[in-house]
Amino acid sequence: MDANKKNLLILHLTVFVWGFTGVLGKMISIDAVPMVWYRVLIASLTLFAWFTITKTNIKITKKQFIQLFLTGGVVAIHWIFFFHAIKVSTVSVTLVCLSSFTLFTAILEPLIKKHPIHKGDIIVGLLIIAGIYMIFKFESQYTLGIIFGLSAAFAASIFSTINSTFVQKIEPSIIGFYELSGGLFWITLYRLYDGSFVNMPFNLSTNDWIYLTILGTLCTSVAYVAGVSVMRTLSAFRTALVTNLEPVYGILLAFIFFKDKEQMTTGFYIGSAIILTSIFLYPIYKNKQSQP
Repeated sequence: MDANKKNLLILHLTVFVWGFTGVLGKMISIDAVPMVWYRVLIASLTLFAWFTITKTNIKITKKQFIQLFLTGGVVAIHWIFFFHAIKVSTVSVTLVCLSSFTLFTAILEPLIKKHPIHKGDIIVGLLIIAGIYMIFKFESQYTLGIIFGLSAAFAASIFSTINSTFVQKIEPSIIGFYELSGGLFWITLYRLYDGSFVNMPFNLSTNDWIYLTILGTLCTSVAYVAGVSVMRTLSAFRTALVTNLEPVYGILLAFIFFKDKEQMTTGFYIGSAIILTSIFLYPIYKNKQSQP
């Protein structure tokens, strides 16, 4: 197997693991905030251990440290919204709503980087909005989950756009470490402020500890390092297409694990098809746009 095929397989496995995150979020019994606290704690410790073993220099400037620590707060908010959406709705609803990340990024990136918004971006955005409307209309019992899922997508688009500037100067794995550590700090500070940290669930079931360990290591730190390493050798176009499979993998896994609980109306599947088709067409459009 040549290097490109091997890296493509690794990327598919990484995206598959990311898709499994939603299933774990549903299986873990604790609420979203403590779940994310455990996730970033375990992931930070795992990455620190990795850096220690590989003797990686993780020194950054004071300005970079502050920027990454603040961005870590946005990452934490994204995950809290994501897991809360799963708790109050279903994995399928949440993952489809999270796919609107493409819509928010198409709007935010030009604003932050001061680039013009192209007509194709607007068309893709309108298609995603139409899909979201279909889901709202036919799955109104999951309105709260849809709102939190869309909020998670919006938060993801913010830190992803910010990270696209950081990655030019800092190693991606180091960015991940400081942002995860920042997320841990801000969640801890929030829990201390509202007094809920004293009620933090530390006496968890064996299953919860197993699922949290998988979530923090395999689905976060290991998947992050693996994903970044192969993305450096694969084209941005191919990477975008494969990465967009995350909701597809996640929804299929949700059906396998939860079966009837993930059954939706026809309107949901029509809306989902519109959104997923849009996000798959988007990198094709961007790829053609970048060609002379």
